[in-house]
Amino acid sequence: MDAGHFARLEDESRKPYYEAVKSVCDFVLALASLIIFAPFWLIIVILIHLDSKGRAVFKHTRIGRDGKPFTLYKFRTMYQGVKDQELAPRNPRDERVTRVGRFLRRTSLDEVPQLINILKGEMSLVGPRPEMPFIVEHYRPIERKRLLVKPGLTGIWQIMGRKDLPLHHNLEFDFYYIRNRSLLLDFVIILKTVAVVISGKGAY
Repeated sequence: MDAGHFARLEDESRKPYYEAVKSVCDFVLALASLIIFAPFWLIIVILIHLDSKGRAVFKHTRIGRDGKPFTLYKFRTMYQGVKDQELAPRNPRDERVTRVGRFLRRTSLDEVPQLINILKGEMSLVGPRPEMPFIVEHYRPIERKRLLVKPGLTGIWQIMGRKDLPLHHNLEFDFYYIRNRSLLLDFVIILKTVAVVISGKGAY
């Protein structure tokens, strides 16, 4: 892709009215979801503690919009001692994942604490996947265009293959989303995410 394409992508990423409405929707929906999910949160915390040692909520540094780092929250799904710089599991038999963790990852319930990141304005319900710093450090200029918008709890990457997709396909989907973002597209992605989560496809 040439410099002209980069410039067009940056211009297309600027949608102030849409972003203002989306921020309000993100906050309201995230707050409502946290309230509804509160009883299940307690159950998950207890199950995690019964299954393995360590904190129930896992904190990890990720890179957000414009390359700004933030602390991402997830339910812990792996045993203690896993290094921050290690890649996420790529198959369902990864020995680092606990028994409860396998269930949480398969159902995507491990992602629920990211609703807090959405309330803080660090993430959105829909957007590119939030990536780890050591991966972003090696981004080429084209890959850094993923950082033009807030990362999302879900996105096109979630409904088109999740972790089964190679990076270049993820980039294509991210760029498509950045260019075509709308409330309708966000709504469709959220609905399709529910179907993908139920199927468990690509969740490790």
